[in-house]
Amino acid sequence: MAFWVYIVIALVTFFIMEGLTWCLHRYVMHGFMWNLHKDHHQKSPGFFEKNDWFFLIFAIPSWLLIMLGVIYKGYWSIAIGAGLTLYGIAYFLVHDVIIHQRFKWFTRSNNSYVKALRWAHKMHHKHLDKHDGESFGFLFVNKKYWAKIKADKKRQQEATAVKPADQ
Repeated sequence: MAFWVYIVIALVTFFIMEGLTWCLHRYVMHGFMWNLHKDHHQKSPGFFEKNDWFFLIFAIPSWLLIMLGVIYKGYWSIAIGAGLTLYGIAYFLVHDVIIHQRFKWFTRSNNSYVKALRWAHKMHHKHLDKHDGESFGFLFVNKKYWAKIKADKKRQQEATAVKPADQ
């Protein structure tokens, strides 16, 4: 197969992961594995959380697909593993760096997408238990959060607009 086909497989895998992540977050992390995810919603002191174990849980399939693909020359397997790895990198950068700011790399973004992501995640974290949650996705933000950011931006522009002097 042509090299570009493997790139397409990796990119399709990356985007499929958004739906799979929504399901895993909603039904696994807020379900039978809540014990590992709970400290992400109910903060305790310290840098690390039990929730960080999900990094390993999700990295193992990626590693296996890449490793077995290399051993058995299954390039489609390497491409799927690469797509999973790319999603994991994006997850780390967006979730841990941009949203939760566990690493102080990008702390002052005015980007509307970043603001919508942060607001959606804030609404997810307002629920401290595993029930009645919302916004389980990661990269795709519900339009209600975009509308909130748009309204905030409009209010801010109106508040800073120069008003004509009274005559």
